Amino acid sequence: MHAYRTHTCGELRKKDVGTRARLSGWVNRRRDHGGLIFIDLRDHYGITQCVVEPDSPAFATVDKARSEWVLTFTGHIEARTEDTINPDMPTGEIELRIDEASVQGTASDLPVPVFGDLEYPEETRLKYRFLDLRREKLHKNIILRSKIISSVRRRMIDQGFMEYQTPILTASSPEGARDFLVPSRLHPGKFYALPQAPQQFKQLLMVAGFDRYFQIAPCFRDEDARADRSPGEFYQLDIEMSFVTQDDVFAAVEPVLHGVFEEFAEGRKVSPAPFVRIPYEESMLKYGVDKPDLRNPLIIADVGSVFDREDVAFKAFKNKTVRAVPAPGAASQPRSWYDKLEAWAKTEQGAAGLGYIVFEDKDGVLTGKGPIAKFLPPEAQAELAKIVGLKAGDAVFFSANAKKDRAAALAGQVRIKLGRDLGLIDDSKFEFCWIVDFPMYEWNEDEKKIDFSHNPFSMPQFDREKFLALDPADQDTILGIKAFQYDIVCNGIELSSGAIRNHDPDVMLKAFEIAGYKREETEVKFAGMLNAFRYGAPPHGGTAPGIDRMVMLLAGVDNLREIILFPMNQRAEDLMMNAPSEATLKQLRELHIRVVKPEKE
Repeated sequence: MHAYRTHTCGELRKKDVGTRARLSGWVNRRRDHGGLIFIDLRDHYGITQCVVEPDSPAFATVDKARSEWVLTFTGHIEARTEDTINPDMPTGEIELRIDEASVQGTASDLPVPVFGDLEYPEETRLKYRFLDLRREKLHKNIILRSKIISSVRRRMIDQGFMEYQTPILTASSPEGARDFLVPSRLHPGKFYALPQAPQQFKQLLMVAGFDRYFQIAPCFRDEDARADRSPGEFYQLDIEMSFVTQDDVFAAVEPVLHGVFEEFAEGRKVSPAPFVRIPYEESMLKYGVDKPDLRNPLIIADVGSVFDREDVAFKAFKNKTVRAVPAPGAASQPRSWYDKLEAWAKTEQGAAGLGYIVFEDKDGVLTGKGPIAKFLPPEAQAELAKIVGLKAGDAVFFSANAKKDRAAALAGQVRIKLGRDLGLIDDSKFEFCWIVDFPMYEWNEDEKKIDFSHNPFSMPQFDREKFLALDPADQDTILGIKAFQYDIVCNGIELSSGAIRNHDPDVMLKAFEIAGYKREETEVKFAGMLNAFRYGAPPHGGTAPGIDRMVMLLAGVDNLREIILFPMNQRAEDLMMNAPSEATLKQLRELHIRVVKPEKE
């Protein structure tokens, strides 16, 4: 018999009754029943109930065991009586009658109990993450993550992709976030950067002729934490393909995402391929965001024309972008509900207010009421109702601003909140869509200059010769240029960005020049890529769905902490390993670094 186990704690069934078995695991739960001691023994695979009687030679050992001790039990498998069968446990029809017991490891008093579902402070959970990971729900989430990654890898290989590993120590690159810098001991004063993404390397692989690449790639960005963004590092399904159009990329990615989500959906519906494609401008109009949750049926409408009518006296909305968000059935809500929404808009969204109109049937005529309704004559109210699609019993909320993007942003957040508050979102679905035709550039109001709006390595949707001849001062034309850029979105969460790449060195230099980069600077920053493109580069493109966000969606959790093995806290600290930590003076000297701490205020 094996020294530690003949079976796992999730393996034994009624067919094993009468056999002798040895199990090893942790004490999940201990119960004393009139002299009998019951131990629920847990390992990675499950739980088996074990029982010892007072006259057993193993009783003294079992009696002193406490929660999370590591034990080995040997005994015979017996069938449980009908009234003690546990149908919620795979091993619920049997139990192990202990006649031998040994202690493999004791446990001190637990700072985080493993048994049960009580919530504990994040700081405690992260400091004792090894205990937290023993808890059933979190343990299952990590197993799910492993299975999802295996499924992704299998599906990519089945489609003819090959996995390659790209460097971790590389050069700094303007990906849109802060780099993590690594000082070089051999080159004083110089630094490596951890890759924000394998962007340049995967493009160089295409130039090198590898055609279809993928990697479960670690990425490093010095960003603040959010519920759907872990500080420090994350993983993505990095993909690149040669000789492809945007449609080819979509056709390769959709079966993988649809297949993985369908495999782990557990009864939830997954939108079929091909996924809906929504132009960026349409998404900003209808949903107010570029990552819409299509489970939410609310559609935003542009109603500026209604408030610009000569017979409308509401001056606050005149000559502004006005977006309307319907709230079906909200007429039945109490006044306090509307007041809370307005308070939310002011305190959490920084809005001046949140105007609304409630519609009712008055003698067969759809009529609005509320503080804004009195400024709209019946004809204007009828036009508003038609544009937005309102009926009696509905309400409509307004977002107005002289700047279109701000009006859209507030309307988008109102749509999201109304969808949740009114119970309109179907949690039994996974709704995918592509957001396409992103603008190549945007206006940076703070720096009063043109910036890249998305991925700087994207191919513009613009005639090559006309693009090369563009005058950087021609802002109207430049800001109207779209790029072959796209995002894949699921349930309002952006899974990835992607693009057909700019593989033409002349167009790439011009693209960066328009964004304010001198040609010499671009040549230095992206020397490897530009030099490679000058030796024959194929048209290529790709994308990179986030593994962490995929797992988060499939696990049905709202925070990445619940699907990552050893996450950091909100301040980017690893409380378990005490990182970041101070370096020794010897280490700093070897790296030619002196630490200058900020002055205390």
